[in-house]
Amino acid sequence: MHEFDQRPILLVEDNQDDEVLTLRAFRKSNIRNPVVVARDGAEALDYLFGRNAYAHRDLSVMPQVVLLDVHLPKLDGLEVLRHIREDERTRMLPVVILTSSNEERDLSDSYQLGVNSYVRKPVDVTSFFEAVRQLGMYWLVLNETSSRGGARQP
Repeated sequence: MHEFDQRPILLVEDNQDDEVLTLRAFRKSNIRNPVVVARDGAEALDYLFGRNAYAHRDLSVMPQVVLLDVHLPKLDGLEVLRHIREDERTRMLPVVILTSSNEERDLSDSYQLGVNSYVRKPVDVTSFFEAVRQLGMYWLVLNETSSRGGARQP
């Protein structure tokens, strides 16, 4: 992990068990970035755009990666992704759909909306931990980002 880059991870997850497992997997993988948890799509957008409870957040510090579930209360993950990609401030943010959805439409819609990666959550705990560890290694260590905080474009 790059010691100099401790930008937060935005985890958008409404399932508390999956949240706990993800946070535990990050700790066991020595991923030390702070994790901000949003439990619905509206809260995720509030965080990203500095609204409501996050009105005083420093908007110059964007997440290093957004881990986004598809099926969320208030505003689903695909709508959150649409808002992220439509706004100049967040257009380049790396977004990974991390979901238990097996719907082919969710997969295709995610890529059409500009997701960087789509990962189905493994059912068993060991596989889930490994998937989160690999996600963390790739998006927080191996992937290079531009000075604007987004994934480098080809």
